[in-house]
Amino acid sequence: MIEFGSHWFEEMADHMREAYLRYSFTKGTVQEVDHVIDVLSLKPGMRVLDVGCGPGRHAHELSRRGIRVHGIDISESFIEVAKNNAPDGATFERMDARQLTFHEEFDAAICLCQGAFGLMTANGHDQHVLEGIRRSLQPGGGLVLSAFNAYFAVKYHENAIFDADSGVAHEVTEVKSPSGESKTVDLWTGCYTPRELRLHLAKADFEVESISSVDPGAYSKAPPSLESSEFLVVAFASPFRRKGAH
Repeated sequence: MIEFGSHWFEEMADHMREAYLRYSFTKGTVQEVDHVIDVLSLKPGMRVLDVGCGPGRHAHELSRRGIRVHGIDISESFIEVAKNNAPDGATFERMDARQLTFHEEFDAAICLCQGAFGLMTANGHDQHVLEGIRRSLQPGGGLVLSAFNAYFAVKYHENAIFDADSGVAHEVTEVKSPSGESKTVDLWTGCYTPRELRLHLAKADFEVESISSVDPGAYSKAPPSLESSEFLVVAFASPFRRKGAH
């Protein structure tokens, strides 16, 4: 059993709170949501689970389009920020993505900007996140998930140490609080190849429709390459669970 709330990310989120939304990689929310709605054919009234929702930027934007969104995050601080001025149709709950408790309650799910999946690599927890998302979806429900590009990390990340055995990049960096106070933190992020992502998703009983090369605020259907910081997976929960699937 995983001890709830036992994750290094919480301390960092407690320090940043709403200052997280000042970083440049958060500025492409509208374009990202446009793409998600397109590839998942989302319609007003549909119910979406936002896994690792952070301060709620994607959930807020989806709910403004008439989509009902429930965001979960391990950080109580981020959940508090997400609840503040949340549009109608957006709800939030503190929950560990490694222990999702939903059962076929959602039409679709998103897990973006390393929201839970890439941060939960230890001891196979990235797989636990995917299996929990699969249980949360109705048969045939869609998933859009982003993951760091392992090729890009090896080729370009000069300030991070990439561990070839675990596939995890470790970076020491500074983050700022809402008042501008700096804090030095350690970041560990799982990095993936398209083949790894397909294997992970298949094991969790998903059928992968596409994997694209993307960057924050520039989601597209470009084929996988070495030159993008992330991969974007579009997958659908298998209509029928395989024997032995969680």
